[in-house]
Amino acid sequence: MASRLLATLSLSRAAGARAYSSGVTKCTLIPGDGIGPEISAAVQKIFASADVPIEWESVDVTPVRGPDGKFGIPQEAIDSVNRNKIGLKGPLMTPVGKGHRSLNLALRKEFSLYANVRPCRSIEGYKTLYDNVDVVTIRENTEGEYSGIEHEIVDGVVQSIKLITEDASKRVAEFAFEYTRAVGRSKVTAVHKANIMRMSDGLFLRCCRDMAEKYPDVKFEEKYLDTVCLNMVQDPSKYDVLVMPNLYGDIMSDMCAGLVGGLGLTPSGNIGLNGALFESVHGTAPDIAGKDLANPTALLLSAVMMLRHMKLNSHADKIEKACFDTIKEGKYLTGDLGGKAKCSEFTNEIIKKVQSH
Repeated sequence: MASRLLATLSLSRAAGARAYSSGVTKCTLIPGDGIGPEISAAVQKIFASADVPIEWESVDVTPVRGPDGKFGIPQEAIDSVNRNKIGLKGPLMTPVGKGHRSLNLALRKEFSLYANVRPCRSIEGYKTLYDNVDVVTIRENTEGEYSGIEHEIVDGVVQSIKLITEDASKRVAEFAFEYTRAVGRSKVTAVHKANIMRMSDGLFLRCCRDMAEKYPDVKFEEKYLDTVCLNMVQDPSKYDVLVMPNLYGDIMSDMCAGLVGGLGLTPSGNIGLNGALFESVHGTAPDIAGKDLANPTALLLSAVMMLRHMKLNSHADKIEKACFDTIKEGKYLTGDLGGKAKCSEFTNEIIKKVQSH
């Protein structure tokens, strides 16, 4: 288990090994749907202004029909991520109805992206009800209620299976403790409902407890999901790093994002055995697509996470500071942030600040 996690955390070194002689690393870019191409272009411009040593390999993930008649990810996109081991993804739309798999879910499964990491931190200059939010949610990304094991027993009665395995639970628990130690945080909270789901959540909790014994320098606590939700909206400073099964993590990460201003301001990374994919987790916003009104902050901060994963920390710090300074000044804010600036104006202001540092 330890060697497998070390391999995961060494993805950045593997990516570095594929760098060209010029020191440039190839990264897969999935622009996405709706506003995706606009915010992806904004990130590319900002990266270029900061002289980030990355060459983007843009791929199309428009679903293609497979042998089973269902639509899935094009092989070209899969090959790109397998080659580069690191990528950035804009928002993707999944059509509702039979025959269409969720591309987000398919990408996670294809590359075993088992840990979803979502930092949520209050942004100076953008006022919300809370000023002191600084939490990270780490979500098990491959199983739980999202395993897709559902069937109709009889007419009108559907059963959905929650799958929890020891391997996946240990893997994400170890990742949470390693992450906490690596970024200089101090406490891991295991979020669960083992009082009700004694076997499934009980197994997840046991794996977290076992892992905590191997990290005596990291504080550990275990809390019921409902208790954490209650405490989080009363006093977010009670928590540091939260680790939890898939469904709870999906809900809790969005709730934490709401405390700091919403999904348009929060980055996300999916770390796995076969690569790392960083993404904006907001929707495709088709109503404003192509109108130069989108906010690229979430994708930009996700790209900053990607840079830190690749150990390009000086570039990450410069871009992040320029982004936060632009929001703090408040002169060029997009509509969702209460301003009237266009996406291009917001982007250009960040570029100006990057180049002045």
